[in-house]
Amino acid sequence: MKPVEIYTKPGCGFCHAAKRLLREKGVAFTEYDLIRSPNLRPEMIERAKGRRTVPQIFVGEVHIGGCDDLQALHRLGRLDAVLAD
Repeated sequence: MKPVEIYTKPGCGFCHAAKRLLREKGVAFTEYDLIRSPNLRPEMIERAKGRRTVPQIFVGEVHIGGCDDLQALHRLGRLDAVLAD
């Protein structure tokens, strides 16, 4: 499985929903809390091609997008393929 990274903020409902979906699928991920590590925000924005909202989710070097994008991949049955090596 490819490494999964997610940029989040505490109290963000979309962040919680994205992490819940990943956990339900048994996907390990690295979480970057932008409140605890605000210095990571410019990195997130650059990697996400200017997107500033959280969550921002990456699988390997591929930018998935936010929670809605992750859930759409899941609904379409394409998330497993994206996560696979």
